[in-house]
Amino acid sequence: MLAILFVALLAVGAAAWLVLTPFGPQSETFVELAPGSSTARIGQQLEAAGVVRNRFAFDLLRWLKWGTLRAGEYRFDHPAPMTDVYARIARGDVFTRTVTVPEGASIFEIAARLQQAGLGAPQDFLDAAVNQTGLVADLDPGAKSLEGYLFPDTYRFARKATPAQIAAIMVRRFRAVAEQLGLKGNMHAVVTMASLVERETAVDAERPLVASVFANRLAKNMPLMTDPAVIYGLELEGRWRGAIHQSDLSLNTPYNTYLHTGLPPGPIANPGAKSLRAAMEPAKTDYLYFVAAGANPQGLSLFSRTLDEQDRNVAGYRHAVKKAGGR
Repeated sequence: MLAILFVALLAVGAAAWLVLTPFGPQSETFVELAPGSSTARIGQQLEAAGVVRNRFAFDLLRWLKWGTLRAGEYRFDHPAPMTDVYARIARGDVFTRTVTVPEGASIFEIAARLQQAGLGAPQDFLDAAVNQTGLVADLDPGAKSLEGYLFPDTYRFARKATPAQIAAIMVRRFRAVAEQLGLKGNMHAVVTMASLVERETAVDAERPLVASVFANRLAKNMPLMTDPAVIYGLELEGRWRGAIHQSDLSLNTPYNTYLHTGLPPGPIANPGAKSLRAAMEPAKTDYLYFVAAGANPQGLSLFSRTLDEQDRNVAGYRHAVKKAGGR
């Protein structure tokens, strides 16, 4: 009897040592658990990767805990008790790369952020943004790219996520927000307008006013004369020099809203919810001009009904810039 008890105590001690004593890799190691994997298969993978000492001990722990193990890719970089490894997989603490896409980011800026996060070369994402327009075919049948439909947010992408998968996730988020907002009407026009609003002001209260200026100018068949659209056209052609020059305003691209009336051919950025709402519901004003918030040292846009008012606002803006030490 004592011998049996002694053996049992040894077995319990060995199991406790296997489960509770830290073990694992000293350097970054990834283990990808496929959906539907059995506990035995997961234990085999963890043992083979050097994350746990013994797969059978992991099976035993799973039997005792009786929890659900979640698929995904996990990152291990230091020794840990098997109980910690189990807990991570049970709560689905998968490894992801976090990417924050700010409101008004263009596909070029998103591509750069994805590269910084280790999620591929910029051109791969730009290609996906052009090739995956089927994702928005029901919303915007004439879309030339996914520009405008990649909703700004903070995302957590799997390390091996492809550009096409990333784009699909961002479009899915756009659809969810569009439904919440009750976005309706000509989606192409609304999103294009929203992208202009987004790039012209970061002041929430001004978004409906900026949208009203564009709506009023469109109604009068006046050119929108918005620099962000010109810049986007230059970016598409690889001619953007980091600052807008007078010569750029006379360059005939489809996005030059100084030369062409109406909206540009498509969105120039990816707008947030407030700009989308403003584009759908512009304020009721008779404003036809504004000095953009970003160009004003006070950080507020200046709106005007007549060209004389606009000229005075521009003169005031230039005086403020000079006073602030600018040129």
